[in-house]
Amino acid sequence: MTSAPTRAERARRPLRGAGRTLGRPTPADLTAGMVTGLFSIPEGMAYASIAGFNPVAGLYAGVVPPILGSLTAPTVLMVTTLTSAIALTGQSVLADAGLDPHDAGNVAALTVLVGVVMLLMGLLRLGVVLSFVSNAVMVGFSTGIALQIITGVLEDATGYQPHGHNKLAQLANWLGHLPDWQLSTTLVAAATVAVWALARTVRRLEPVALLVAMVTVSLAVAVLGTDVELVRDIADIPAALPGFTAPSLDAVPHLAGGAVSVALVALAQAAGIAPSMPNPDGSRSGVNGDFLSQGVANVGGGLFQALPSGGSLSRTGVAASAGARTRWAGVVSGVFLALVVLLCGSLAERIPMPVIGGLILVVGGELIWGKRADILLVLRTSKLSTTAMAATFLATTQLPLQQAIVIGAVLSLLLYCVQAARRAHFTALVRDDDGRWTTAPVPERLPAGAVTVLEYEGSSLFAELPTLRTRLPDPAGARDAVLVLVVRTAPDIPSSAILKALRRYTDTLHREGGRLVLAGVQPALADLLRRTGLREHLGADAVTPAEGPLLAPLDRARDDGLHWIARRRAARDPSDGGPSGGGDDGAP
Repeated sequence: MTSAPTRAERARRPLRGAGRTLGRPTPADLTAGMVTGLFSIPEGMAYASIAGFNPVAGLYAGVVPPILGSLTAPTVLMVTTLTSAIALTGQSVLADAGLDPHDAGNVAALTVLVGVVMLLMGLLRLGVVLSFVSNAVMVGFSTGIALQIITGVLEDATGYQPHGHNKLAQLANWLGHLPDWQLSTTLVAAATVAVWALARTVRRLEPVALLVAMVTVSLAVAVLGTDVELVRDIADIPAALPGFTAPSLDAVPHLAGGAVSVALVALAQAAGIAPSMPNPDGSRSGVNGDFLSQGVANVGGGLFQALPSGGSLSRTGVAASAGARTRWAGVVSGVFLALVVLLCGSLAERIPMPVIGGLILVVGGELIWGKRADILLVLRTSKLSTTAMAATFLATTQLPLQQAIVIGAVLSLLLYCVQAARRAHFTALVRDDDGRWTTAPVPERLPAGAVTVLEYEGSSLFAELPTLRTRLPDPAGARDAVLVLVVRTAPDIPSSAILKALRRYTDTLHREGGRLVLAGVQPALADLLRRTGLREHLGADAVTPAEGPLLAPLDRARDDGLHWIARRRAARDPSDGGPSGGGDDGAP
């Protein structure tokens, strides 16, 4: 009989809510949440302002969405809020629809629609599509997003707005105009980075280094009276919580298509968070669950004046750098931001923008630095993977994100097809005198009057057709020959192009007086062969099911092939007692 748990043991047990383990908040989570909440004030307002929205809507995107997203997301540390890419894409959608981005009803309609699209994608389990995106493509995409985070705050950090048609051009322009940097702004940003670096050298201050840098440099700017841009120069922070706002129903038909684009941009950004920020508790993330959590966050946030939101790599990086260990860090960030807005909005307005710029540079730099091992791995893997990574990085930094996503998906598909084609191969199997099967080279021509056994390995994609055509033995002159093709590892539903190629090879073999036998056929594949008519086309007893011991179907197919050859020879010459010439063991 087990004893009842003590109060301490009950306290250590994780709470559960919304199907997710909530855990207990730690002091580090509280600190990380406070830091992330403070970051949401200038960063959210800046992103909204850059995209032409009301800056306060960007501020409110840091209240409800992080709370709902953190409570429901399987990726524990993911913070759901506004990002620069989402803001810019959302503004483009409203502009294309001819709608005012400052109208609260239009913003609510767009945000709620984005949430509905995310919920549908999660419910339909379309997250599996992202599992086909190669690691090389994801590394290039994540690194490009990190560079976008850096280029997005260069003006805040130095007072110089870089020019250029893409992020790399803007970075080059920024570096090339060093004399145009504002001295006071640059010094404040540099001091922020220096204080952060010094704080990290103290072990007890390392988890709160971002907060220490923010508070210390902000106080120094206020005391010294340094002339730099403050949060209040972007917009006033109202001392009120976001109120309920009904979506404009008239705007919905005009925004439905654009909402899909915004959702794809948000989900693609969030897809790079789970690999970059694994769950500290060791639990597994889930893409479909992340889709659902972001959908909930947008539907709830859209009703309370928030702009469209998604998993933010920069805000998640801030939380992780500040020591976040559970999902409570995201919850605390939303609650703390609401309290700051309600009680201390005037103080938050005094945060210098160069401080935020300096700290975001740190976060972006850490994200890129954290990818160095993945980048080196891709570089050492293959030239093809390196090309895919570089192409995705360039697309992310030079094209709109919705286009970069499509390019990344196409590159992943091409990589998959090329790798599948390379993987496909045949191995000849020969049974020795002791009854053991050993491997042998695949014969160039199918030997007449013998049973040849080939094992097929591949994914049965159309990309494998060149391999099938060039590596299958030439059936010319293969009279009384039997080719046993072992397909035990073949997928249940191969490409129709592969089935068509097998049918043609079977026809050629039949014209030469031979036959093709499929051995180790799984039930689903057997049913498919029956439905497509290929089983009947192969002939009676030409499909050996995968039953019994591992090699039993192979033995049966070989023995049946020998008997078939013997019957054909006996039918032509009754004095011939069966196959001869040593070819019956499968050797060429």
